[in-house]
Amino acid sequence: MTQQTWDYRPPAEAAEWLPTLDIPEPQPQRRLTVLVRWLLLIPQFIVLVFLGIAAFFAVVFGWFAALFIARLPEPVAGYLSRVLAYETRVHASALLLVDTYPPFSLSPVPDYPVQIEVRPGRLNRLAVFFRIILMIPAAVVQSLFAAGWYAVCVVTWLIVLIKGRMPRPLFEATAALLRYTMRYNAYTAMLASAYPKRLFGDPDMPGAPAMEEAVSATRPLRLSTAGTVLVALFLLLGLIAHVASDWTYSS
Repeated sequence: MTQQTWDYRPPAEAAEWLPTLDIPEPQPQRRLTVLVRWLLLIPQFIVLVFLGIAAFFAVVFGWFAALFIARLPEPVAGYLSRVLAYETRVHASALLLVDTYPPFSLSPVPDYPVQIEVRPGRLNRLAVFFRIILMIPAAVVQSLFAAGWYAVCVVTWLIVLIKGRMPRPLFEATAALLRYTMRYNAYTAMLASAYPKRLFGDPDMPGAPAMEEAVSATRPLRLSTAGTVLVALFLLLGLIAHVASDWTYSS
C-alpha cells in the first residue's frame, strides 16, 4: 500500500479536501489478540484521554485564531493532525479492522497499516464561528452509526475470533464507520473545511476511468450490497438503542 502522509501539510487553497483513510484488504488475524483485543488497548485509551484533554485546549485556541486568520496556526494543525492519526489507529484496532498493535507515538508511522491524510487549509470564518451548530447533524449520524456497531460488537468479535479474519461486507461497513468518524473529528477540530460525507462509500465519479487504480481497500471505499445493508442496519440499531435509552431514562 502506498505510504500516506498524515501529519500537517501546507494549506491547500484550491478545493475542499475530504480527509482520506487507507486500510489494506482484510487480513488474517491472530485469534489470541482478537480474544483480548480490548484489554490490550486499555493503555492506548488512557493515552487518548490525556491527548484529548490537550487537543481540547488546542481546538479552543485554534477556534479563536481561525476567526482572525481564517486557518489554524501551523503548530496547532500539526498537533491535532497527529492526535487524529493516533486516535484513528487505536480505533481501527478496537474495531478489529487490523491486527497490528498501534504504536505509542505521535510521530508519523509510515509502515503502520492504517494511514490518514489531512490537509488543513483556509477556513470560512462564518463556518468556524458556527462550527458547534454546524457539526450537530454529523454528530447525530456518527453517534447512531457507532451505537449500532457497538450494539452488536460481541457478534462481530465472535465472527472474527472464529473465522480468524473479518468478512468483507463487515469490513466495508466497519471501515465506513471509522472513516466517517475520522472525517467528523477532522471537521470538529477544523482540520478540514469539508463537511463529513460519503457514509455509504464513494460514488462512481462521472468521466473517471472505468478501472481506477485503488490506493487501498478504503480509497476509494466501494460498498457491496451486503456492506450497504450493514451500514443501514447499524444506523437503525443505533436509533433503536438511543430511543430505548431515552425511554429507560425517562421512566
